[in-house]
Amino acid sequence: MKMLSKSPALALMLTMSTASFYFAQSTQDTLTKENEIEQVVLTGVADIAKDRKTPVAVSTIKEAQIIEKLGNQEFPEILNTTPSVYATKSGGGFGDSKIGIRGFDQINIAVMVNGMPVNDMESGAVYWSNWAGLSDVTSALQVQRGLGSSKLAIASVGGTINVLTRAADKKQGGILTAGIGNDGYYKNSFAYNTGKSEKGWSSSFLMSRTAGNTYADGTKFEGYNYYFALGFQPNAKHDFQFTLTGAPQWHNQRSYQIKLSDLLKYGSDGKPNRRYNADWGYLNGQEFANRANYYHKPVMSLNWDYKMSEASKLSTVLYASFGRGGGTGDLGSVGGKRLSAFRDATTGLYDFDAVVAANQASNPDAGQLIRRSSINSHNWFGLISSFNHKINDNFSFSAGIDTRYYKGYHYQVVSDLLGASAYKDTANKNIPANYVSAVYAPKPDWNPFGGKIEPMSERIGYSNDGEVLWYGGFGQLEYSNDNLSVFVQGAVSNQAFQRIDSFIKDGTVLTNGTLNTKTGFKDIVGYNAKAGANYNINENHNVFVNVGYYSKQPFFNSVYPNNQNLINPYLTNEKIFGAEAGYGFRSSFFNANVNLYRTSWKDRFQRRSETVNGVRGYSNITGITEIHQGVEVDLNAKINNFIAITGMFSLGDWFYEGNAQGNLFNDNNEPMDSQGNTVGTSATSTLYLDKVKVGNYAQTTAALGVDLTPFKNFKFNAQYRYNSNLYANLNVLSFSTPAAGEQGALKLPSFGLVDLGASYNIPLNAKQSFTLRGNVYNLFDKFYIQESYTNIHQDATSTMYDGIDVRNEVFYGFGTTWSASVSFNF
Repeated sequence: MKMLSKSPALALMLTMSTASFYFAQSTQDTLTKENEIEQVVLTGVADIAKDRKTPVAVSTIKEAQIIEKLGNQEFPEILNTTPSVYATKSGGGFGDSKIGIRGFDQINIAVMVNGMPVNDMESGAVYWSNWAGLSDVTSALQVQRGLGSSKLAIASVGGTINVLTRAADKKQGGILTAGIGNDGYYKNSFAYNTGKSEKGWSSSFLMSRTAGNTYADGTKFEGYNYYFALGFQPNAKHDFQFTLTGAPQWHNQRSYQIKLSDLLKYGSDGKPNRRYNADWGYLNGQEFANRANYYHKPVMSLNWDYKMSEASKLSTVLYASFGRGGGTGDLGSVGGKRLSAFRDATTGLYDFDAVVAANQASNPDAGQLIRRSSINSHNWFGLISSFNHKINDNFSFSAGIDTRYYKGYHYQVVSDLLGASAYKDTANKNIPANYVSAVYAPKPDWNPFGGKIEPMSERIGYSNDGEVLWYGGFGQLEYSNDNLSVFVQGAVSNQAFQRIDSFIKDGTVLTNGTLNTKTGFKDIVGYNAKAGANYNINENHNVFVNVGYYSKQPFFNSVYPNNQNLINPYLTNEKIFGAEAGYGFRSSFFNANVNLYRTSWKDRFQRRSETVNGVRGYSNITGITEIHQGVEVDLNAKINNFIAITGMFSLGDWFYEGNAQGNLFNDNNEPMDSQGNTVGTSATSTLYLDKVKVGNYAQTTAALGVDLTPFKNFKFNAQYRYNSNLYANLNVLSFSTPAAGEQGALKLPSFGLVDLGASYNIPLNAKQSFTLRGNVYNLFDKFYIQESYTNIHQDATSTMYDGIDVRNEVFYGFGTTWSASVSFNF
């Protein structure tokens, strides 16, 4: 395995990969035939854009493309060759990837699976590790950039990602797959479809296991994926689909960006060590992670499509999810030392054996250093129902409801005592000091109907619940004829937020208010209105425009900032206005799209994790205004039956407008200053952001790909993608003076990457075949910085590397990686 990992060319020759239950059509066909997308939609609730009709900027990726190109990459990375998309592996842990669209991060991108919302109802976050098996069951993936066509009152500020999974009524057949990859990666899966019976019953099943290490050191992982779909269509009027899917997993992480000087220190030949991970070490000679994530989020849904008449249809989905799990980290100190004091200067790793010795020489009353788990579990229930009616040949309307209830459970437990006899916790103000010795290993609970919630007596640090009630309605009126389609739509929702803190005493008086265990629900109304039109000039040319306005409710941590049961007195909705215009060209061999867009985003609240002089905490940033504007081009061409070409280019101009305000707090919710010192009251500082570039996502991207079919059953693909105008992330400490604002965000070096892939199908008979598939990513082993947490510019004291001050904290992208698999289709 290690020998193969050093030889991408050899790996490519030996490669093998998963195949579809049936051979999907070629890449260029999948981009133009939206009717094929409609055939895989599991429920009418999903809002799928139609080519030359829906006036939005859209890219569609079919099952065949995912199979051919994803390999062992993270699921969002398949979108890296679509305009204005920047997806990375972030720290590099299994499922720790992130994606941005038009400069907006994924908490402001609506992710939908078969019409069901995925974004966390408290924070808007999308944890891709919870959906690690999604690529195994996806039939189509559609990205709508901008406000999109969804009728729901969802947070699609940057765009909407619609994931459509395989339906139960796919044709009969099965597939058995075995795969390998760099750094001990391996994956096995089995799937089978029964096909639809004469009585209308059908089912689909999939099970897979993935394990190994990622490219980064100390990132072992193990993940499973299961999927079951049961369909019943008793007649032409009714269609029922039940699905149950989940991906229990655990993985060790690289959570924090690392100083470039440390990467160089632990590197070789004057180059940084891209694999270096500061979040692990050894315990009793075994790999031991300080930062690990474990989770299981089973999702079950019942979809009912009711064709009431030739003109009317009712589509309904009832769904539930029971997420259980959390993430680990260090807590406490021993002998006045926190974990950072136990780092080996030679290796850069933690010496956990030394931590154990120190704990054994101490006692709980004197202080102990342990590994804790921060639990982030939830129960989530929802119902979406949409009624669609065709008034006549030209006019139609739809209306519906979107109701949800969510309860999140947030607390800490002991994950490993590291040699201590117990951990003394004084955070719960309702009981005397609590000596906790119960230990919970960081492994997922397999119970699909809600696993264990640990008792109050075994909780440490904090214990609070978040409740969110969501109820809304939406409507749309549409006009269409052969050449023109116009829509007007609106949605309104009420979100009610309640925070329950079990560790405080009712009536606790603070300088800024009185705390109670339950806050009661805070109702906040939001709405959106959108309109758009598409005109088909002829069979080749079309143009479109759209415009929309959102009054978006803030997230939970804005309603109750500083992790306290006190409502934000300056609470306000975020305001988003977007406008877009586009042109499309279609022909039998060449297709192209050009889009222009502008989005303004006012009154934004942002919370960020911060580490100040080794003290971990967070910042609250208020009053942010952003402008995102740009141009996008994408194209595909079928030169002949042997060669197809795809390409895209996007140029963005994303910047802050005006200044903002920021406050710093440590992990104990205590105000701190810019040196990490605890202070009595929080001082609000001005962030000088006017005209500063928005960071974290490349503002200029380009890609060029070629797909070759030199002979029957063999395919080869090559892809080049380029990223430029990439800036460091927003950091409270970086823009605290007018001079810092004038200097602006740190610009990172541009980079380009080359990926290759090949597949070969070996038919055995009409129903059975083998498929060999392989991919190599970053073929030329390019060194590149994919993100920076800090904005340290060159000064008189700087030591520079690749044009960057080595004091900056960064994540490098992976070097050359590869995957290979063989599949048996029957």
